[in-house]
Amino acid sequence: MNSAIVTAAILAIGDELLSGRTKDKNIGHLADVLLLAGIDLKEVRIVADEEEAIVEALNALRTRFTYVFTSGGIGPTHDDITADAVSKAFGLPCEHDAEAMQLLGEMYARREMEFTEARQRMARMPRGARHIPNPVSTAPGFIVENVYVMAGVPQVFQAMVDNILPELKTGSRMLTRALPCPYGEGDIGTLLGAVQKAHPDTSIGSYPKYDGQRFSTELVVRARDEAVLNAAADAILAMIGEITAAKAAESHPGPEA
Repeated sequence: MNSAIVTAAILAIGDELLSGRTKDKNIGHLADVLLLAGIDLKEVRIVADEEEAIVEALNALRTRFTYVFTSGGIGPTHDDITADAVSKAFGLPCEHDAEAMQLLGEMYARREMEFTEARQRMARMPRGARHIPNPVSTAPGFIVENVYVMAGVPQVFQAMVDNILPELKTGSRMLTRALPCPYGEGDIGTLLGAVQKAHPDTSIGSYPKYDGQRFSTELVVRARDEAVLNAAADAILAMIGEITAAKAAESHPGPEA
């Protein structure tokens, strides 16, 4: 079993995300993929199409996590500046990659379309970057050290993710167990905190629900070891049992002495 912990961050780039004009689909997709691969997603940032903002975020993330995945800003328009920002972050020149130019040139020739200056922008990347193949629309993403730069269009992004997955280091899988709890967070908060403190190798999430009449909670336990997971889950079930007994006693007090 691989006991290593591999971490990741996602940097989503684009004014359209911050304005709400575009609803992001890439973060959720990549989070699902990383969870299945045993890679812990630790941070998500969304930044505008501003070079300094991208550089600042990228430099903060790439030194803290095993991998950084970016989406957006590698298209043909003037505001597609991710390649420039990544180049600046690494102190590398941003230039037209010869292989990318050939791939795109041949693709546009097959489609009998002009390979314009704007379209050539999609071949720009930091010098020495490795390609991420793009089977959907040809224009490649690229890799510099631990940073994986991918398109923002969901179909293309997902195809690129499929291409990079085989080369990623994977860690030990995070196991999860969901437990329904018929009580709201106000009833369980203090006791649940004690359970978490007693089981420090787990992460316990509390997700409140309301059905229109009463509150309940879904409790999700996460751990890398099954025995550790089960011990925390048993403690939670015991906690729920204690609350149920206490409430029953309140509702049906014994006879007065």
